[in-house]
Amino acid sequence: MTLRVIGAVVALVSAAVHFWEFVFNGYNALAVVGPAFVVNVVAGVVIAVLLLVWHHWAPFFLLFGFGTLTLAGFVVSATVGLFGVHEQWAGFPIWAAAISEAIAIVVGLAGLATQLQRGHQTAA
Repeated sequence: MTLRVIGAVVALVSAAVHFWEFVFNGYNALAVVGPAFVVNVVAGVVIAVLLLVWHHWAPFFLLFGFGTLTLAGFVVSATVGLFGVHEQWAGFPIWAAAISEAIAIVVGLAGLATQLQRGHQTAA
């Protein structure tokens, strides 16, 4: 249960940062990246809820994908640019999101491993 709670918290942190950036820091004016931030907010909330209410391996898989894709999008934006956005590794929101997404990757993998191990034990 602990992995599920940690996963839900980090998904919500990432979602909250993206919501803040969208509403208060001008990302709502960006043609492609703005709507992607909205998708990130919704996905983070949905994944957090799924982790807490659905005891299945799928929410951990979603958490892993969420963390990986969101962090990869930021790294691309911070290096070569993404749809005209050139982000920098600076500021509390950036680091809060990046750290939460890195933790989401680790927790997603650990949760998947735990769930798959339990599945093999009950099948044996």
